[in-house]
Amino acid sequence: MSRYLEQELRSRGSARVIVVLRAATGEGAVAAKRETKRLAPRFRKAGSSLALARSLGEASERYHVFPWLGVVLGTVDASGLAALRADPEVVDVVGAPALSPIRPNAVRAAKLQTAATWGLERLGAPALWQRGLTGKGVLVGHLDTGVDAGHPALSGAVAHFAEFDLLGRETKPAPRPRDSDEHGTHTAATIAGRAVTGRHVGMAPGARLASALVIEGGDAVARVLGGMDWTLGLGVRVLSLSLGFRGYWPDFLAITRILRRKRVLPVFAVGNEYAGTSRSPGNYSEALSVGACDEKGRVADFSSSQRFDRKLDPIVPDLVAPGVDVVSAKPGGGWQSMDGTSMATPHIAGLAALLLEAKPKATVKNLEAAIFASCARPKGMSPERGGLGIPSGLDALEAL
Repeated sequence: MSRYLEQELRSRGSARVIVVLRAATGEGAVAAKRETKRLAPRFRKAGSSLALARSLGEASERYHVFPWLGVVLGTVDASGLAALRADPEVVDVVGAPALSPIRPNAVRAAKLQTAATWGLERLGAPALWQRGLTGKGVLVGHLDTGVDAGHPALSGAVAHFAEFDLLGRETKPAPRPRDSDEHGTHTAATIAGRAVTGRHVGMAPGARLASALVIEGGDAVARVLGGMDWTLGLGVRVLSLSLGFRGYWPDFLAITRILRRKRVLPVFAVGNEYAGTSRSPGNYSEALSVGACDEKGRVADFSSSQRFDRKLDPIVPDLVAPGVDVVSAKPGGGWQSMDGTSMATPHIAGLAALLLEAKPKATVKNLEAAIFASCARPKGMSPERGGLGIPSGLDALEAL
């Protein structure tokens, strides 16, 4: 039993759980819905979801089913947990730690004064554009605080938008794109921002986004799972997530593995809590974890890093990317600069989109391996802080 789940059951008598169904191994959404109906009696209406529902003046739900992921989120007591674990159609039952956005370490007013931001130049995006690669035809999942699709840099970039309410349900009819903060617009434009008066902030200006407002308040786990499920249904190949929960909790490992199995590269920020710390799922070996560097190639002091006692991928982050003084779009128009691993992560998601345009049939393993092979550590960068180092777009293309 997961440590988090054990603690919740001991302290509360019930716990929020993520139930991984055998349908998640490939049987599909129909099988997941069928099995959830059969398992429904195992879930309770009591627990944190009930308190939240009461505060919203709505009826509580026993569970949420996420059919494309093949998982169910619900509340159980000890007997319900035992029954789920004994069911042959259940692969695993894990806890549901609270997720939160990874806040920028600094935010500043800015002007866009160069043809391409320093981050795009550092990763070699302009050189890939010269090869005819812009990310055209690639759909990137973007789960954040939403997006201002009316910003000039994002004109035509947002192919799909969804919003998940405070209980994790997709709102209907589909709302107009909006950003509940400033974080999502900034990260979205770093992935797929279009040129504005000949100046670029986006790595893959031809890619399109499936952007969802999933974070800040409410049942964040349900909202994020809902966003992941929604993007899987749309067929995304890359998922950019500048969010997580502090510390190492293995409860989301199954979700990360499901994403990879369904041909999605999960790109996670490692966190802004300095050396010796990291965030889950960014610290899983199954995630492509991203730390932050500055324009001189130095790891940002706030960028999290950690060594784990495991054979596979013991050091996180896997690599670092531009995450200091990153200029990108501001909701309502204009530009601003932010620092954080949240800013580094969409750079790598955008790089992946460029590579996928070149090799649409590349597997997740191929894509990740090519990015890793392109990395180099500048003089003075410790692998304990910077992982493999900083990627090169052209070298990644060659490796792929």
